[in-house]
Amino acid sequence: MTDRTDFMSLALAQADAARARQEVPVGAVLVRGNEVIAADGNRTLELRDATAHAEMLVLKAGFAALGSERLVDCDLYVTLEPCTMCAGAISHARLRRLYYGAEDVKAGAVDNGVRFFHQATCLHRPETYGGIAETACAKLLKDFFQDRRG
Repeated sequence: MTDRTDFMSLALAQADAARARQEVPVGAVLVRGNEVIAADGNRTLELRDATAHAEMLVLKAGFAALGSERLVDCDLYVTLEPCTMCAGAISHARLRRLYYGAEDVKAGAVDNGVRFFHQATCLHRPETYGGIAETACAKLLKDFFQDRRG
């Protein structure tokens, strides 16, 4: 796999698995070069942990897999624009690039909300690319919330 949409497809599969667990369908994949280091979806309900966002889970798995507190040569693919907590963790992890699918105008913190990486206090700013497989990512979330309200 060498195409960004291939990695985002893996993140979408993780989001779909999260949906099957009744979790908010967000998936993330951590990549170094062309190697997938970690992949997971939201598990806040399952783990009874408000910090168990997909991004946080794959970052933790990446630290363990690589034996380092920094992920400088790694890229993160996530189906939804990261929140402030996750953006902070991405910065501290020193990720090289962040690719995300759907924009989150309510809770996103990359291109919306606090725009974390644009703050003077941000320690590290990864290259950021939004809108990767945006339609599919947004549809999964929209369908999930429609079904819950339905």
